[in-house]
Amino acid sequence: MLKGIRAELNGDILQALCNMGHGDYLVISDTNFPSDSIARQTRLGRLLTMENISAPQAIDAILSVFPLDTPIQPSAGRMEVIGKPDEIPPIQQEVQAIVDRAEGKPSPMYSVERMAFYDIAKKAYCVIATGELRFYGCFLLTKGVIPAEDAVR
Repeated sequence: MLKGIRAELNGDILQALCNMGHGDYLVISDTNFPSDSIARQTRLGRLLTMENISAPQAIDAILSVFPLDTPIQPSAGRMEVIGKPDEIPPIQQEVQAIVDRAEGKPSPMYSVERMAFYDIAKKAYCVIATGELRFYGCFLLTKGVIPAEDAVR
């Protein structure tokens, strides 16, 4: 255990989040996503897991240490519901509230068609599989920066 670090964040996840650079993608996946096969194609090349918690819980923990790239662009994406791109299921509404709270303002997520999501995921830095059982519990987070004056020394 470490002071100020959420218990859900294990050493492998913290290492990956720290090693990511500005603009790198992070995939948070549900139990139906082909996490292992996609993860093998990412920069990290292996799957990371937070398997005993939901996607919203995982994202809440991750955003406690992970800066989003929101000043320039939308930096949180969601997998679109097939055939209903404007539908936002409850799980995605939960994550939207978490992103808004983390950013301190409304920061709308962008939607990504399912097959396009897979293509982006393959180019991501890494995939973190959660224990999320609900459909459409797959998200993309883009890493931002921490200004020098905000860095803890």
